[in-house]
Amino acid sequence: MSSHHNIASPARSFLHHIKELPSRSETLSSQGAVESIYSQSQYSKSSESTAASSIDDVHTPRPLIPGVYVPTVAFFEAFTEDLDLETVAQHAVRLAKAGVAGITTQGSNGEAVHLTHQERRSVTKTTRKALDDAGYQSTPIIVGCGAQSTRETVELCREALSSGGDYALILPPSYYKPMHRSDTVMEFFQDVADASPVPILIYNYPAAVGGIDLDSDMIAQLSKHPNIVGCKLTCGNTGKLGRIASAVDATNPWDANSGFMAMGGSADFIIPTLAVGGSGVICGLGNIAPKACVKLVNLYTAGKMKEAKKLQAVVARGDWAAISGGIVGTKSVLESYFGYGGLARRPLPRPAKDEIMKYAKDFKELVDLEKSL
Repeated sequence: MSSHHNIASPARSFLHHIKELPSRSETLSSQGAVESIYSQSQYSKSSESTAASSIDDVHTPRPLIPGVYVPTVAFFEAFTEDLDLETVAQHAVRLAKAGVAGITTQGSNGEAVHLTHQERRSVTKTTRKALDDAGYQSTPIIVGCGAQSTRETVELCREALSSGGDYALILPPSYYKPMHRSDTVMEFFQDVADASPVPILIYNYPAAVGGIDLDSDMIAQLSKHPNIVGCKLTCGNTGKLGRIASAVDATNPWDANSGFMAMGGSADFIIPTLAVGGSGVICGLGNIAPKACVKLVNLYTAGKMKEAKKLQAVVARGDWAAISGGIVGTKSVLESYFGYGGLARRPLPRPAKDEIMKYAKDFKELVDLEKSL
């Protein structure tokens, strides 16, 4: 876990030049100008039916509630690498039956960077339909919509809405990292929030964006935007998460408060997330052990600390195996223990037999627990 200090990326700090965001009325009055810039799409026709006139009348998303959210794996056919939408649907329903609070598509575990825009839409549409058909109409879907330009990010947000998504999860742009300053990153999130037809969550994952690490001051400042409703911290900095939760009066399992969702980004610090006032987690380990993650939240919120700490230790060991194996290991374990999972898209490697055996061994304790629940 990262040390609990408000330290930004060693390569570039975003602590300086943070400017005040406008009020809600100022945001809405300026939104039309921002949307006019991004109203024409070069990626799809979906924006024709999803253009927004204001934040209030665009979309009524399914509410986010405290708990466990799972960034789902994308599944592919073995030889063609075409999307395996049948497995996408079955997996989403398995997670919903386990009691998760919501699902995230197009996250890091979902190989979003390997998918076309059309494939992204297909995964989200399939997930929404599968949940609805299985009786989970109220389960919200958060859609990963990060891209390197403001224009494409807004387009992905529009496509998320047209595909059945409720919220957008957005990384900061990073390809031209040396040219970005704190004010350009702030403007990026503000401009996207102005133009997006769905509410957005800020995604802080330094390892995925060249070390860019948004600090608590910046995220708290951005939380004032009426269309920014949460954050996911995969940096592992629970001190930062606690500062944000306090500053924004975040929703937690005991109080609705402001409604802002301050989310941890990994299952190995579920208890620390809740202990500092966080709202829950968006954790990749939930693909393998959703019941265990949900039970851990329930034990802690019920005050059963001894049982919760014992379960957190098992979950943390499993999460370390997931972190070590990445998406290749996660898919391998799903295949070994649950009969589906398949392979990641090339150029990600194919696990060798000894690696498959190692992944299975590393996850055995957690999977045995999961299957007992």
